[in-house]
Amino acid sequence: MSKLVIVESPAKAKTIQKYLGSGYDVIASMGHVRDLPENRLSVDIKNDFKPKYEIIKGKEKLVEKLKEKASKSDSVLLATDPDREGEAISWHLAYLLGLDTKQKNRVTFNEITKTGISAGMNTPRIIDQDLVNAQQCRRILDRLVGYKLSPFLSQKIRHGLSAGRVQSVAVRLIVDREDEICSFIPEEYWSIEANLIPKGSHKSFVAFLYGDENGKIQIKNKEQSDRILTDLKDADFTISNVKKGTRRKSPVPPFSTSTMQQEASRRLGFQARRTMKVAQELYEGVDIKGMGAIGLITYMRTDSLRISEEAIGAAADYIRGRWGEKYLPESPRHYKSRANAQDGHEAIRPTVPSLSPDQVKDSLSSEQYKLYKLIWERFLASQMANCLQSTVSITIQAKNYIFKTSGYSVTFDGFTVLYEEAKDDKEEGKNAVLPELAKGMSLTLKGIAGSQHFTLPPPRFTEASLIKALEENGIGRPSTYAVTISTIMAREYVVRDGKALKPTELGETVTKLLKKHFPKIVNVKFTAQVESDLDDVQSGKADWVSELSDFYSDFDKTLKSAKESMKGVKIQLKEDVTDVICEKCGRHMVIKTGKYGKFLACPGYPECKNVKKYVEMNGADCPKCDGKVVIKHTKKGRIFYGCSNYPKCDFISWDEPTKEKCPHCGKTLLKKKGKHPKYYCITPGCGYERTEDE
Repeated sequence: MSKLVIVESPAKAKTIQKYLGSGYDVIASMGHVRDLPENRLSVDIKNDFKPKYEIIKGKEKLVEKLKEKASKSDSVLLATDPDREGEAISWHLAYLLGLDTKQKNRVTFNEITKTGISAGMNTPRIIDQDLVNAQQCRRILDRLVGYKLSPFLSQKIRHGLSAGRVQSVAVRLIVDREDEICSFIPEEYWSIEANLIPKGSHKSFVAFLYGDENGKIQIKNKEQSDRILTDLKDADFTISNVKKGTRRKSPVPPFSTSTMQQEASRRLGFQARRTMKVAQELYEGVDIKGMGAIGLITYMRTDSLRISEEAIGAAADYIRGRWGEKYLPESPRHYKSRANAQDGHEAIRPTVPSLSPDQVKDSLSSEQYKLYKLIWERFLASQMANCLQSTVSITIQAKNYIFKTSGYSVTFDGFTVLYEEAKDDKEEGKNAVLPELAKGMSLTLKGIAGSQHFTLPPPRFTEASLIKALEENGIGRPSTYAVTISTIMAREYVVRDGKALKPTELGETVTKLLKKHFPKIVNVKFTAQVESDLDDVQSGKADWVSELSDFYSDFDKTLKSAKESMKGVKIQLKEDVTDVICEKCGRHMVIKTGKYGKFLACPGYPECKNVKKYVEMNGADCPKCDGKVVIKHTKKGRIFYGCSNYPKCDFISWDEPTKEKCPHCGKTLLKKKGKHPKYYCITPGCGYERTEDE
């Protein structure tokens, strides 16, 4: 007989089996095995919100297999992921397998390495019921909101809609930002820049008008700019002050879940869900040539910035060996997690800091390599010395006007030799490298001009900036962001416009309705407070049933009030009205969503019951024939394109056909998306292509 160890995934099982050896039988539960069934509420509201769990459909045979193996084993150890969901899975497994929850049969691994597995196996514990209750509380809260509110939205707006504590707030943030953009009134302003050359030099530099002897000047129009330019005619430009200094630039902390998702979005163009999928693979274990299966990173669901002393020491050894002692900081770096962070795990880091991305590249997929490289570089850089920069600020006098410029040079690259964090907003130009300048030096004016500008509205959210906003506002948990974004996209509340997230009319309408009738559900502070209450349940400070009771009593009253005030009301979306005329009564047909997807229906129902198949066009001409391009969806929801003349025309493409015509042959150009979008022609023998910037 052997000891049975139950984990969540086959990949993880394979890696752990390698380290534990023949005395153990490691098997995967394939995630959750028991949950609230999908087709009913399954929460007894009148009996302390008691959940009615069932074995997940399709997992009955797996559960029987687990029971059989457990009955033939010396002991059973539950080694699911070290978080709320993982704890709940272990609790459900314990119930199904008849295990004693007071026995120490729970083990967790922060990393899937020999050291990490040994540490977990040597410290078994009982199942953390507070952690389980926090998961149950969240699950039941989400079920109550989803099952009570979603039918109301579907009845009043469109079939198949959903609402949720976190997803509805995320949509509200995007809708509110769009409202800001639409209501934004640009304001004109001007700048004046002078191109100057030091006497005796050939190298010019640019300085900007700051103000005059009375202080800073705001130039609001061309007339004001022209007056200043006239005043500056024949002016002598002289350096009145030179201020030199040293700037220390420190590295950013290693990754938490949210910062990893943000940086992978900015640098790699990965959507949050893709990032988490790849990170899970790196954590669970990858076959590395010469090493076998090994987990390359620590647990990827964490908001802690804590790093073990062992890992800090290993990083220091690698840095010393590769770049030298001077690239190490004066003392090891420790980073402080934010106030409400869960500190159960370390930050995300490589399990073996000396294992560079190049050493494992041949054993990884392209996605795995890119993400591992990002995590590895971020962690190593976080343990390196500061970047040192020499700065110079120049003040220039011209009559009674003051111009300013600044620049810097790197005197020691420090951590930047390896990594620098990407930014959401591109800087409009870095400080220039300036020629040697000294106080009292005369300058020759090469040219001077005024430039018109307008203030810009706030940018739309990207995945990266939305995740950052959710975290800063305490909405959801890092582990839920990927699912939240996927959900609001799938529900068509939000669409992508390049990297930007833009609300649809549906998203705006749902948000408006929720704001009016369910203000707490889409209130940022209220949702953050619920998240804080869940943390209190997890730490044993609050009772989960009381939290549910407090939430539901108010929610139920609000729902009843909304149903009464909107009795008989049905909201018609403009985007649902089509140009297709009903041949039976002459009305414009509208898009409806039913059990089997979208269809066209006459708005005159029940007088007119005409319905038609719905075909979604993208507005482009078929590049092969005289047909039109139609938008289609795979079973998993992925978009592809075909021809309206199918099956006569066999055109099909993952790349989007555009309304733009090829300048060589006149056929429709296709657009290949990615970090550097490309337009190309598929006509045989043509070969035309260009990038988006050309």
